Amino acid sequence: MREEPRLRVAAFRPDDERLNDAVELIESLGADPVPDPMLAVEPAAAGDIDGDGDDGPVTPRTDADYVVLTSKTGVELAAEAGWDPGEATVCAIGQSTAEALHEAGYGVDIIPAEYSSTGLVETLAGAVAGARVEVARSDHGSAVLTDGLEAAGAYVHETVLYRLIRPPESGESAELAASGDLDAALFTSSLTVEHFLDAAADRGVREAAIDGLNEATVGAIGEPTRETAENAGISVDVVPDQADFEALACEAVEAAAPTHYE
Repeated sequence: MREEPRLRVAAFRPDDERLNDAVELIESLGADPVPDPMLAVEPAAAGDIDGDGDDGPVTPRTDADYVVLTSKTGVELAAEAGWDPGEATVCAIGQSTAEALHEAGYGVDIIPAEYSSTGLVETLAGAVAGARVEVARSDHGSAVLTDGLEAAGAYVHETVLYRLIRPPESGESAELAASGDLDAALFTSSLTVEHFLDAAADRGVREAAIDGLNEATVGAIGEPTRETAENAGISVDVVPDQADFEALACEAVEAAAPTHYE
């Protein structure tokens, strides 16, 4: 009996345990993963403010009433730098960030019901008027969070803990999409969409890759990611209710399977 070809599913997570976990999950769903990291972390360097060359790594400010962490990576970098939240109320944008805080020995005071910038603004809006709020994250953080907190009356300071860059070797998935050999793609942020398109352009297949995605199943982890993709001409088929990679992968593979096996 001839074995049916398996779905090819692209994952764009950073090349660390997150990508390893994505590969394992996709394999457990009976599909063939295409690991194609579209993000790499570059820790921010502290400026030599006083000229002594010894200002140390970047950390969240310690004089805030609230401190917001938006990613596992940000937590890890803050912990490595010896950050102490003091008496601040510590806020995690989602469960994975909260788990990273707990693993690093920090307490977590607030997690929004909706794991997004909008959800966190809604959770804090009634409490932060006149408060100092420190937002510590990547250089590609959404203005929805900072603008929303300022609109709620908070004094917001943003610290860039790290920069997100595109690995130069990225783009295998773009070539597969361009040739019609990719069945599903799992975009986990607007930046993964932008970097996918940049990688496709570098390889001379941008328009063909978009056409290929529009014949495949495209999953976006949330509405901002969907909007970025659709503004670039990419049709999005799946946006899970929960902004969670496992939910994204499961729903996208399920959606792709009927088309693939017709």
